[in-house]
Amino acid sequence: MSLNLSAFQICQTASQSLQGLRIATHRPEDGGRVIDFGCQTPGGVQAGIILAKICMAGMADISIHPATPSLGPWPVVQVVTDHPAHACMGAQYAGWKISVGEFFAMGSGPMRVKRGGEAVLDRLSIVDPASEAVGVLECDALPGPEVIAHVAQKCKTKPEHVTLCVAPTRSIAGVIQVVARSIETALHKLFESGFDLHCIVSGHGTAPLPPIAKDFVEGIGRTNDAILYGGHVTLWVDASDDEILAIGPTIPSLGSRDYGKPFAKTFKEYNYDFYQVDPGLFAPAMVTLVNQRSGNSFRFGALNPTLLETSFGEAFD
Repeated sequence: MSLNLSAFQICQTASQSLQGLRIATHRPEDGGRVIDFGCQTPGGVQAGIILAKICMAGMADISIHPATPSLGPWPVVQVVTDHPAHACMGAQYAGWKISVGEFFAMGSGPMRVKRGGEAVLDRLSIVDPASEAVGVLECDALPGPEVIAHVAQKCKTKPEHVTLCVAPTRSIAGVIQVVARSIETALHKLFESGFDLHCIVSGHGTAPLPPIAKDFVEGIGRTNDAILYGGHVTLWVDASDDEILAIGPTIPSLGSRDYGKPFAKTFKEYNYDFYQVDPGLFAPAMVTLVNQRSGNSFRFGALNPTLLETSFGEAFD
Protein backbone atom coordinates (compact mmCIF):
# COMPACT_ATOMS: atom_id res chain seq x y z
CA MET A 1 0.00 0.00 0.00
CA SER A 2 1.29 3.48 -0.89
CA LEU A 3 0.88 5.88 2.01
CA ASN A 4 1.26 8.90 -0.25
CA LEU A 5 -1.27 7.71 -2.81
CA SER A 6 -3.77 7.03 -0.04
CA ALA A 7 -3.30 10.56 1.35
CA PHE A 8 -3.38 12.01 -2.18
CA GLN A 9 -6.79 10.46 -2.81
CA ILE A 10 -8.18 12.14 0.33
CA CYS A 11 -6.75 15.46 -0.88
CA GLN A 12 -8.46 14.96 -4.24
CA THR A 13 -11.82 14.36 -2.57
CA ALA A 14 -11.37 17.37 -0.25
CA SER A 15 -10.52 19.59 -3.23
CA GLN A 16 -13.95 18.83 -4.68
CA SER A 17 -15.65 20.30 -1.57
CA LEU A 18 -13.68 23.50 -1.00
CA GLN A 19 -16.66 25.69 -0.11
CA GLY A 20 -18.31 23.09 2.08
CA LEU A 21 -15.11 22.50 4.04
CA ARG A 22 -14.17 26.23 3.98
CA ILE A 23 -10.70 25.47 2.67
CA ALA A 24 -8.80 26.69 -0.40
CA THR A 25 -6.39 25.28 -2.96
CA HIS A 26 -3.41 27.20 -4.37
CA ARG A 27 -1.31 26.06 -7.32
CA PRO A 28 2.00 27.94 -7.67
CA GLU A 29 3.24 28.56 -11.21
CA ASP A 30 6.25 26.30 -10.68
CA GLY A 31 4.00 23.34 -9.89
CA GLY A 32 2.68 21.60 -6.85
CA ARG A 33 -0.36 22.26 -4.70
CA VAL A 34 -1.01 23.92 -1.35
CA ILE A 35 -4.29 23.22 0.44
CA ASP A 36 -5.09 25.83 3.07
CA PHE A 37 -7.00 24.35 6.01
CA GLY A 38 -6.84 27.40 8.26
CA CYS A 39 -4.21 30.01 7.43
CA GLN A 40 -6.24 32.31 5.18
CA THR A 41 -9.45 30.30 5.36
CA PRO A 42 -11.72 29.50 8.33
CA GLY A 43 -11.60 25.73 7.91
CA GLY A 44 -13.54 23.98 10.65
CA VAL A 45 -14.25 20.71 12.43
CA GLN A 46 -14.82 18.64 9.28
CA ALA A 47 -11.71 20.15 7.69
CA GLY A 48 -9.74 19.19 10.80
CA ILE A 49 -10.92 15.59 10.66
CA ILE A 50 -9.91 15.36 7.00
CA LEU A 51 -6.55 17.00 7.70
CA ALA A 52 -5.86 14.45 10.43
CA LYS A 53 -6.79 11.61 8.06
CA ILE A 54 -4.41 12.99 5.43
CA CYS A 55 -1.70 13.17 8.07
CA MET A 56 -2.29 9.49 8.88
CA ALA A 57 -2.42 8.54 5.18
CA GLY A 58 -6.03 7.41 5.42
CA MET A 59 -5.09 4.51 7.66
CA ALA A 60 -7.12 5.65 10.67
CA ASP A 61 -10.64 6.71 11.49
CA ILE A 62 -10.89 10.09 13.25
CA SER A 63 -14.10 11.34 14.83
CA ILE A 64 -15.39 13.86 17.38
CA HIS A 65 -17.44 12.64 20.33
CA PRO A 66 -19.31 14.20 23.26
CA ALA A 67 -17.39 15.28 26.30
CA THR A 68 -16.28 12.83 28.96
CA PRO A 69 -17.76 14.40 32.12
CA SER A 70 -14.85 13.33 34.33
CA LEU A 71 -12.43 15.27 32.08
CA GLY A 72 -14.50 18.42 31.61
CA PRO A 73 -16.92 19.90 29.10
CA TRP A 74 -14.73 19.59 26.00
CA PRO A 75 -15.52 17.31 23.05
CA VAL A 76 -13.21 14.34 22.55
CA VAL A 77 -11.10 13.51 19.49
CA GLN A 78 -11.09 9.76 18.89
CA VAL A 79 -8.57 7.92 16.70
CA VAL A 80 -8.81 4.25 15.71
CA THR A 81 -6.36 2.36 13.53
CA ASP A 82 -5.55 -1.23 12.64
CA HIS A 83 -2.25 -0.11 11.10
CA PRO A 84 -0.69 1.84 14.00
CA ALA A 85 2.96 1.66 12.98
CA HIS A 86 2.36 2.83 9.40
CA ALA A 87 -0.36 5.36 10.21
CA CYS A 88 1.42 6.95 13.17
CA MET A 89 5.15 6.55 12.68
CA GLY A 90 5.20 6.08 8.91
CA ALA A 91 2.99 9.09 8.28
CA GLN A 92 1.71 11.15 11.22
CA TYR A 93 4.89 11.68 13.22
CA ALA A 94 6.23 15.24 12.82
CA GLY A 95 9.77 14.14 12.04
CA TRP A 96 10.71 16.73 9.40
CA LYS A 97 11.77 20.26 10.31
CA ILE A 98 11.30 22.21 7.08
CA SER A 99 13.34 25.40 6.92
CA VAL A 100 13.65 27.36 3.67
CA GLY A 101 14.79 30.97 3.98
CA GLU A 102 12.54 32.60 6.56
CA PHE A 103 9.92 29.88 6.26
CA PHE A 104 9.80 27.23 8.98
CA ALA A 105 7.29 24.49 9.69
CA MET A 106 7.09 21.11 11.34
CA GLY A 107 6.38 18.61 8.62
CA SER A 108 4.44 15.39 9.01
CA GLY A 109 2.49 13.08 6.76
CA PRO A 110 3.58 10.34 4.35
CA MET A 111 5.97 12.61 2.41
CA ARG A 112 8.48 11.71 5.14
CA VAL A 113 8.63 8.16 3.77
CA LYS A 114 9.77 9.44 0.39
CA ARG A 115 12.45 11.58 2.00
CA GLY A 116 13.62 8.76 4.28
CA GLY A 117 16.59 9.14 6.58
CA GLU A 118 14.63 8.68 9.82
CA ALA A 119 15.57 5.88 12.19
CA VAL A 120 11.96 4.89 12.77
CA LEU A 121 11.30 4.52 9.03
CA ASP A 122 14.42 2.40 8.64
CA ARG A 123 13.49 0.23 11.62
CA LEU A 124 10.00 -0.38 10.25
CA SER A 125 11.27 -0.81 6.66
CA ILE A 126 8.61 1.57 5.34
CA VAL A 127 9.14 2.74 1.75
CA ASP A 128 6.88 4.26 -0.90
CA PRO A 129 7.74 4.20 -4.62
CA ALA A 130 4.79 6.42 -5.62
CA SER A 131 5.60 9.71 -7.34
CA GLU A 132 3.18 11.69 -5.14
CA ALA A 133 4.47 13.35 -1.95
CA VAL A 134 1.81 14.54 0.50
CA GLY A 135 2.62 16.40 3.68
CA VAL A 136 1.01 18.36 6.50
CA LEU A 137 2.66 21.55 7.76
CA GLU A 138 2.05 23.27 11.09
CA CYS A 139 2.62 26.96 10.35
CA ASP A 140 0.91 30.35 10.16
CA ALA A 141 1.88 31.19 6.55
CA LEU A 142 1.36 29.42 3.24
CA PRO A 143 4.51 27.87 1.76
CA GLY A 144 5.78 29.38 -1.46
CA PRO A 145 7.16 27.64 -4.59
CA GLU A 146 10.62 27.51 -3.05
CA VAL A 147 9.28 25.34 -0.23
CA ILE A 148 7.55 23.03 -2.70
CA ALA A 149 10.78 22.78 -4.69
CA HIS A 150 12.68 21.94 -1.50
CA VAL A 151 10.21 19.20 -0.56
CA ALA A 152 10.27 17.80 -4.10
CA GLN A 153 14.06 17.66 -4.11
CA LYS A 154 14.21 15.91 -0.72
CA CYS A 155 11.47 13.47 -1.76
CA LYS A 156 13.16 12.76 -5.09
CA THR A 157 10.11 13.74 -7.12
CA LYS A 158 8.91 16.67 -9.21
CA PRO A 159 7.21 19.80 -7.78
CA GLU A 160 3.97 18.99 -9.60
CA HIS A 161 3.71 15.82 -7.50
CA VAL A 162 3.91 17.67 -4.16
CA THR A 163 0.80 18.45 -2.10
CA LEU A 164 1.22 20.41 1.13
CA CYS A 165 -1.72 20.74 3.52
CA VAL A 166 -1.33 23.67 5.88
CA ALA A 167 -2.99 24.80 9.12
CA PRO A 168 -1.77 26.80 12.12
CA THR A 169 -2.19 25.35 15.60
CA ARG A 170 -4.45 28.31 16.38
CA SER A 171 -7.08 27.17 13.85
CA ILE A 172 -9.86 24.65 14.42
CA ALA A 173 -8.42 22.22 11.86
CA GLY A 174 -4.91 22.69 13.19
CA VAL A 175 -5.95 21.92 16.75
CA ILE A 176 -7.83 18.78 15.73
CA GLN A 177 -4.95 17.33 13.71
CA VAL A 178 -2.57 17.86 16.65
CA VAL A 179 -4.92 16.40 19.28
CA ALA A 180 -5.46 13.40 16.96
CA ARG A 181 -1.86 12.37 17.75
CA SER A 182 -2.68 10.52 20.97
CA ILE A 183 -1.71 7.08 19.62
CA GLU A 184 1.31 8.48 17.82
CA THR A 185 2.82 9.85 21.06
CA ALA A 186 2.49 6.44 22.70
CA LEU A 187 4.12 4.67 19.75
CA HIS A 188 6.96 7.17 19.61
CA LYS A 189 7.61 6.64 23.32
CA LEU A 190 7.64 2.87 22.79
CA PHE A 191 9.97 3.18 19.81
CA GLU A 192 12.42 5.30 21.80
CA SER A 193 12.32 2.66 24.55
CA GLY A 194 13.30 -0.06 22.08
CA PHE A 195 9.93 -1.82 21.87
CA ASP A 196 9.24 -3.58 18.56
CA LEU A 197 6.38 -1.60 16.98
CA HIS A 198 5.54 -4.56 14.78
CA CYS A 199 4.09 -6.14 17.94
CA ILE A 200 1.39 -3.45 18.12
CA VAL A 201 -1.68 -4.81 16.35
CA SER A 202 -4.28 -2.04 16.74
CA GLY A 203 -4.75 1.23 18.55
CA HIS A 204 -7.49 3.42 20.01
CA GLY A 205 -6.89 6.88 21.40
CA THR A 206 -8.90 9.74 22.83
CA ALA A 207 -8.02 13.25 23.97
CA PRO A 208 -10.14 16.32 24.77
CA LEU A 209 -10.42 19.05 22.14
CA PRO A 210 -9.26 22.30 23.77
CA PRO A 211 -10.60 25.80 23.10
CA ILE A 212 -8.80 27.73 20.36
CA ALA A 213 -6.10 30.00 21.79
CA LYS A 214 -5.24 33.35 20.22
CA ASP A 215 -1.73 33.32 21.67
CA PHE A 216 0.78 31.07 19.87
CA VAL A 217 2.40 29.71 23.03
CA GLU A 218 -0.93 29.13 24.73
CA GLY A 219 -2.13 27.31 21.62
CA ILE A 220 0.84 24.96 21.67
CA GLY A 221 0.35 24.53 25.40
CA ARG A 222 -3.31 23.55 25.17
CA THR A 223 -2.90 21.06 22.34
CA ASN A 224 -0.04 19.35 24.15
CA ASP A 225 -1.86 19.34 27.49
CA ALA A 226 -4.85 17.66 25.83
CA ILE A 227 -2.72 14.55 25.33
CA LEU A 228 -0.27 14.87 28.23
CA TYR A 229 -3.03 15.19 30.83
CA GLY A 230 -6.19 14.01 29.06
CA GLY A 231 -5.05 11.43 26.51
CA HIS A 232 -5.96 7.77 26.95
CA VAL A 233 -4.51 5.26 24.50
CA THR A 234 -5.36 1.57 24.28
CA LEU A 235 -2.99 -0.65 22.32
CA TRP A 236 -3.57 -4.28 21.40
CA VAL A 237 -0.16 -5.96 21.42
CA ASP A 238 1.40 -9.35 20.83
CA ALA A 239 4.15 -9.63 23.43
CA SER A 240 4.96 -11.31 26.72
CA ASP A 241 3.47 -10.02 29.95
CA ASP A 242 6.99 -9.52 31.28
CA GLU A 243 7.81 -7.18 28.38
CA ILE A 244 4.65 -5.18 29.01
CA LEU A 245 5.26 -4.92 32.76
CA ALA A 246 8.82 -3.77 32.14
CA ILE A 247 8.04 -1.07 29.59
CA GLY A 248 4.47 -0.05 30.49
CA PRO A 249 5.28 2.29 33.39
CA THR A 250 7.71 4.27 31.19
CA ILE A 251 5.08 5.20 28.58
CA PRO A 252 2.74 7.77 30.23
CA SER A 253 3.67 11.42 30.67
CA LEU A 254 3.39 10.97 34.45
CA GLY A 255 6.98 9.70 34.63
CA SER A 256 8.53 12.86 33.15
CA ARG A 257 10.49 15.33 35.26
CA ASP A 258 8.48 18.12 33.58
CA TYR A 259 5.09 16.62 34.41
CA GLY A 260 2.66 18.58 36.58
CA LYS A 261 2.15 22.04 35.08
CA PRO A 262 0.63 23.48 31.90
CA PHE A 263 2.92 22.93 28.93
CA ALA A 264 2.86 26.65 28.05
CA LYS A 265 4.53 27.37 31.39
CA THR A 266 7.12 24.63 30.88
CA PHE A 267 7.80 25.89 27.35
CA LYS A 268 8.37 29.42 28.65
CA GLU A 269 10.70 28.21 31.40
CA TYR A 270 12.88 26.59 28.73
CA ASN A 271 12.95 29.83 26.69
CA TYR A 272 10.59 28.34 24.09
CA ASP A 273 13.09 25.65 23.12
CA PHE A 274 11.32 22.32 22.54
CA TYR A 275 14.61 20.48 22.71
CA GLN A 276 15.16 21.50 26.33
CA VAL A 277 11.86 19.92 27.41
CA ASP A 278 12.13 16.37 28.73
CA PRO A 279 11.25 14.15 25.71
CA GLY A 280 9.54 11.78 28.13
CA LEU A 281 6.79 14.35 28.69
CA PHE A 282 5.35 13.93 25.19
CA ALA A 283 3.11 10.95 25.83
CA PRO A 284 -0.51 10.18 26.72
CA ALA A 285 -1.65 10.60 30.31
CA MET A 286 -2.83 7.00 30.47
CA VAL A 287 -2.06 3.88 28.45
CA THR A 288 -3.84 0.52 28.44
CA LEU A 289 -2.02 -2.44 26.90
CA VAL A 290 -4.15 -5.44 25.94
CA ASN A 291 -1.99 -8.51 25.45
CA GLN A 292 -3.43 -10.79 22.79
CA ARG A 293 -0.87 -13.45 23.64
CA SER A 294 -1.87 -13.88 27.29
CA GLY A 295 -5.34 -12.33 27.43
CA ASN A 296 -4.22 -9.98 30.20
CA SER A 297 -4.61 -6.20 30.25
CA PHE A 298 -2.46 -3.59 31.96
CA ARG A 299 -3.09 0.10 32.64
CA PHE A 300 -0.46 2.71 33.39
CA GLY A 301 -0.61 6.42 34.23
CA ALA A 302 -3.61 8.57 35.14
CA LEU A 303 -5.78 11.33 33.69
CA ASN A 304 -5.42 14.79 35.21
CA PRO A 305 -8.65 16.80 34.78
CA THR A 306 -7.53 19.46 37.27
CA LEU A 307 -4.56 20.42 35.13
CA LEU A 308 -6.70 20.39 32.00
CA GLU A 309 -9.03 22.91 33.62
CA THR A 310 -6.05 25.12 34.45
CA SER A 311 -4.71 24.89 30.89
CA PHE A 312 -7.98 25.24 29.00
CA GLY A 313 -9.51 27.90 31.25
CA GLU A 314 -13.12 28.22 32.33
CA ALA A 315 -15.34 27.00 29.51
CA PHE A 316 -18.61 27.79 31.29
CA ASP A 317 -19.73 29.92 34.24
